[in-house]
This record gives sequence, C-alpha cells and structure tokens, in this order.
Amino acid sequence: MATPVMDSVTTIDGHYQYRGRAAAYLIDDGDEAAFIDNVTRFSVPYLLNALASRGLQPGQVRYLIVTHIHLDHSGGTAELLRHCPNAKVICHPRAAKHIIDPTRLIESATPVYGEEEFNKLFGKIEAVDEARVESIEDSATLPLGSRTLTFFDAPGHARHHLVIQDSATNSMFAGDAFGICYSQLQHGTRAYLNYVCAPPQFDPGAAKSTIRRIVDSGIDRVFVTHFGQCDAVRQGAEQLLDCLDLYEVLVDEAAASDLEGDGLLEECTRRALNLMTDQLKMCGLDPQDPTVTKWATSEHAITSQGLAVLAGRRRKEHGSSS
Repeated sequence: MATPVMDSVTTIDGHYQYRGRAAAYLIDDGDEAAFIDNVTRFSVPYLLNALASRGLQPGQVRYLIVTHIHLDHSGGTAELLRHCPNAKVICHPRAAKHIIDPTRLIESATPVYGEEEFNKLFGKIEAVDEARVESIEDSATLPLGSRTLTFFDAPGHARHHLVIQDSATNSMFAGDAFGICYSQLQHGTRAYLNYVCAPPQFDPGAAKSTIRRIVDSGIDRVFVTHFGQCDAVRQGAEQLLDCLDLYEVLVDEAAASDLEGDGLLEECTRRALNLMTDQLKMCGLDPQDPTVTKWATSEHAITSQGLAVLAGRRRKEHGSSS
C-alpha cells in the first residue's frame, strides 16, 4: 500500500481565461521535480512560482510531462522548457511530432478561435528541440526521486493522450481522460463530473475503456486538469460512463438525421445541453443557478463540436458500408 505524501503534489492554477479553469501539477521528491501539463506560455510564471515555493530551482526539474497536445495543456511547453535546462519533455508517441513542430496545431486551432483570440489565449507556440523530447509507451515507467511514475495510453478524448500513476500518492494524473470535476459543482448530493468530447478525435468507446482502466488501477484519487483533485473515483467513473452512453445515443441519432453543417451542430448543442441539465439535477444542483451554469457549460461548446464531428464521421462510415 502506497504511503500518502500529498504535500509533494502541488495544484497550480494556470489562469487560463479565468481562475480555476485549468490546472498544472508539480510533483517533487527529494531534489527532483516534474511538471504535469503547463497550460499556456502565460501560465509559466505561476508554475515557476510554485516550484520556488517548494524550495526548488528550475534546474532540478527532471520532466515536463504533457498529457496531450491540446493547447490548454501543452501551449507553454517551449517557454517552460527554456527555464528548466535539465528537463525532458515526456509525451505520448503520437504527440511528439506536434511538440517538435507545432505548425499543424497552430493551423488547426487558429481558425477555431480567430487569430486575435488565439494570440490572447496562447501567444506564440514555439517548436521544441527534438533532442529534448521523449515519447513513452504504454505501461512504461520513469523514476522521480524515490517514487515511480507509470504511464498509460489513454485514448477517448484524443488519440495522443496519456495518464500518469504516481506510486507515492497512489494517484492518477488524468488530463482530460477523466472528465471535468470543478469544485464549484461539488456541493450537491453527489459528485458531478462530465466528459469533454473534443473534436476531432473523440471516441466514446475508447473513452469508456480508459475510464475503466483508471478505476481498475486501484488508485485512491484522480487529478484532472479541469480542475483539481477528485476523490470520488468510482462514483465519478459511473457518472462518466453513463454520460458517454447517452452521448453515443445522441451521436447515432444525429448521424441518422438529415442535418448537416450548422444545423447538425445546433442539434448536438441543444441535446447535449439537455443531457447536462438532467445530470446536474440528478446531482442535486440547480441548472438555473448562475454559478452552476458558468462552470457546467465551460466546456460545452467543445463537447458539442466533438459530438457533431463524430456524428458526421459515423454517417460517412455507414454510407460507405451500405
């Protein structure tokens, strides 16, 4: 049984859009440290301040671990690496090429946000020297001080996603693979979690397999990017699995419709909002409460896009097989 050493894990608010939206994590063990995710380049000062508060220097950072390459997780990689001269970037094999050359990331994300908003949120996304990037395979391990970090392939939210189990705290650092768990939505009758169905790679079947694998690992808690520590592992997993089942029904019905383009997106947006409202009520939360609405809908636009993209993809698959 792992010995809890929870003071060795620091949750860092990356101040992405507003406070409490996206977290990075610092793990320190003896004279070594690792960051898990870095949010954006504008978050780097908060990460370095957290490091200093633990009495550590940037040269003691051994790893910059990126759970996946969505820019609210990986956007500050090059900037943070510049401050940490001895660190290596650790990432999924599918993510490495995009960290080394972020051109495609920038080209795909800029139209989504618009150039002005993209620059405001993320600033300049810079390339990382290939020599400082190490991709890691499923079930591989890395040492950090006296503890072991174990990495697992975690598709569903994205195919380039990994999660990290920490032996010392028996915790899983899950990025977006275990949904959202905002503290502002945890005052009801049960924990409220919801899954973020990010385009273009959202895969509900893979997402459910990843969630089950996280639970089956026997961990005591999950640290999610949006936002912080979740102790209701089994209850949260049940809710996420139910949510994904409902999303699959939504996608199949949307794919079978004759809706296209904006019409398809609007239908997915409307139905996903109805599902979310039902879940909030089941957890004893008031969907009309402005605070509840703000936090519950923070990722809703992304989820709606992901559902619409998947519906379109399934429609093409069904059409090509008929």
